[in-house]
Amino acid sequence: MDVTELRKRYPRFYFHDYEIMESEQEIQLRFDFEIEGLSHFNPEFYLSKPKTPMTYSDLSSVRNAAFSLGMIELISYWKLTCSPDVIVECGRLDPEQIAWWKKLYFNGLGEFFYRNQIAADPQEFMNLNSTGEEAGGKEDIRKFSGNLIPVGGGKDSFVTLDVLSPQFDDNLAFIINPIASARHSAIAAGYTGERLIIAERTLDCRMLEFNKQGYLNGHTPFSALAAFASTLAAIIYAKSYICLSNEASANESTIKGSTVNHQYSKTYGFEKDFQWYAARYIQAPVLYFSFLRPLSELQIAGIFSRLKQYHSVFRSCNVGQKTETWCGHCAKCLFVCLMLSAYLDHEDLVSIFHADMLNDPDMMDLFEQLTGMQDNKPFECVGTRDEVNTAICMSIAGYEKKNRPLPLLYREYQKTPYYEAYRDRRVSWDNWNDENSLPDAFKVLLKERLKEMKQ
Repeated sequence: MDVTELRKRYPRFYFHDYEIMESEQEIQLRFDFEIEGLSHFNPEFYLSKPKTPMTYSDLSSVRNAAFSLGMIELISYWKLTCSPDVIVECGRLDPEQIAWWKKLYFNGLGEFFYRNQIAADPQEFMNLNSTGEEAGGKEDIRKFSGNLIPVGGGKDSFVTLDVLSPQFDDNLAFIINPIASARHSAIAAGYTGERLIIAERTLDCRMLEFNKQGYLNGHTPFSALAAFASTLAAIIYAKSYICLSNEASANESTIKGSTVNHQYSKTYGFEKDFQWYAARYIQAPVLYFSFLRPLSELQIAGIFSRLKQYHSVFRSCNVGQKTETWCGHCAKCLFVCLMLSAYLDHEDLVSIFHADMLNDPDMMDLFEQLTGMQDNKPFECVGTRDEVNTAICMSIAGYEKKNRPLPLLYREYQKTPYYEAYRDRRVSWDNWNDENSLPDAFKVLLKERLKEMKQ
């Protein structure tokens, strides 16, 4: 459907209300959104609770986090029509908050705008106003300590879980919508029972039906939703730190020469913005940061290559997510394969992915996108072009050192100028990205692991 016509037909989107319902076992949030003239939408969010008898829904930090979770959830429904006016009736937004949310919405929807060919202006795409009051509630006087570690099931999560294992007794793992691969990943790292916190997010089926009818659809900043969801979980479980597993390469744009970034809500810029927002508007003693931000994808892949006990368990493929498999045909599968090829033998790669992607001619197009031979990267969570090329050249050097024949993709790669430009590049275990928010104790742990890898 045409976005201009939709904006004329449906000029107003409402965030009417949110409810916090609490039982002995869980907290349930229910949101009430409306595209005027089209439909109401009532998505829900469920979070398990500690067994400690306590009421959480009257805490101001919980109410602030719940309201904020609704603010990020609404974007999934707003994008159906891109209504020009958004009215928030269940909370109060000051001018700085309005600017903060519009920045997140605009950048987080960069891929959505690009793929739907919407020429959105950062100021004019939405008028955001509020008519409600502050959430209110009681002060939380509990003592906070320890770490909440969000787990997605990929190699990055395992590296964080492994490096933070000395603090295991103070850690909890956190999963949203527990697909089998994420749950099994957490269990493989020893997080079971009360150490594994489960949240479930439901989408309103009416939105899915409108998508089928041709209303607008596309990528939304799920990592931003995960930031607010993990903050709510950290408050409920009184954890001081949320230890994400986003690396420095998330900062690179997906579309060359633009700010369009599939991974916007994994960037360091968003991380700093979120810390500011949480401190000012959620007001809980919780710090959200990426534990792996100082590292490159090459370093992370190198560390993970040593964690062989997890090689049969980890999964990053979105296509095979529900079936707990690698599809062996998508950009994410190929990217992870390329990064690990710098450290593992060919047979190990085939054993992990159950596919010989490096000898598959059908992967050439994705291969060219990942290396930069084509201008734009795939719309996936993948590393920088520089990291990919370095990993390939490290892998080629490994094949040659063992006098083994190169796979198809690498034979073709050697014919390109990229091989000459990168052939002598190697991972450096001394590299450390200073744009990070790690507290000192976490820096010590991560630097110790880098020192071990260097040795």
